[in-house]
Amino acid sequence: MVGLTLVHGAAAKGAVCLDGSLPGYHFDRGFGSGANSWLNQLRADENHSAVFMLHAAYVVLWEISNQTCVLWLKLKQHSKFHYGGGWCNNIRTCVYRKKTRRGSSNYFEKQIPFTGILSNKPGENPDFYNWNRVKIRYCDGASFAGDGEDKALLSGCSAGGLATILHCDEFRELFPRSTKVKCLSDAGLFLDATDVSGGRELRNFYGGVVSLQCFFPQNLISNIKTPLFILNAAYDAWQVQQSLALPSVDPRGDWRFCRKNIDRCSPSQIQFLQGGFRNHMVNAVKGLEASRQSGLFINSCFAHCQSERQDTWFANNSPVIGKKAIATAVGDWYFDRANIKEIDCPYPCDKTCHNLVFR
Repeated sequence: MVGLTLVHGAAAKGAVCLDGSLPGYHFDRGFGSGANSWLNQLRADENHSAVFMLHAAYVVLWEISNQTCVLWLKLKQHSKFHYGGGWCNNIRTCVYRKKTRRGSSNYFEKQIPFTGILSNKPGENPDFYNWNRVKIRYCDGASFAGDGEDKALLSGCSAGGLATILHCDEFRELFPRSTKVKCLSDAGLFLDATDVSGGRELRNFYGGVVSLQCFFPQNLISNIKTPLFILNAAYDAWQVQQSLALPSVDPRGDWRFCRKNIDRCSPSQIQFLQGGFRNHMVNAVKGLEASRQSGLFINSCFAHCQSERQDTWFANNSPVIGKKAIATAVGDWYFDRANIKEIDCPYPCDKTCHNLVFR
């Protein structure tokens, strides 16, 4: 278990949570050959209760030295927020969030396990186990970037994966050119996809709030200069539930079983997910396939945030494409051992998936 550290100098810089409480992070110091390498992860709490930074230009820089941490935040303009399970885009919803760990460090867990890409065990995390590993807690609507020395990897899941894409190049600029810097976006490829009613739920919400070209990663990833790895389930469970087939666009409840368990989808529903979502995702990343510096791992699973869970990151029965586990693919890409462009065959061909089932 890794303890929580609150940043006591942050309030003077305006770097606070929604309720004014201090921001925090969890830090496990690296050792051996990884002592000067940094893995900085943007935390998305359970059910993706992290913050979507839309048109704010926040830059958070931290330095960890002698077990102290200082955060600087530069605020350029106000932002709108999205939390899993609801949008914080007005006073009422943001006031509610202030009474949860999504908006206040008063509700943060004091200790959390570091698993998956954050594990310190070589048998669970073969390439990054001995790096300095930092998990930044979301509570204020910002997206983050980090600092390091010899090697650095910015990663994030869900909203943190989106923030990783949005700030990947900014993260690169925080380091000398001699530092090896790359970015890993896990479950951050939010698509401007047609929902089951024929509308576009995410587009409808964001229209008039922020330039759609600046929000949807499919419009951004080909322009990112820093090496970027896209890890995503081709049938992303969160997007199926919250964008494609949420109850408000399925008033008859035709999708009530399918959106909770992909094995209960009808043939016509699978066909919709294949053509309207999986193929859309595969087309969205085509520009990265020709880039040697980019990496792809798109598996045909009903999942979300596969780098944080030990069973999906690296285990005896973890998901694979071509016998290559996610941890192996990311490590091979980061250390330039192989050109990783893994795109799975369509559902249900992959029998190694750890598909989520919701009640």
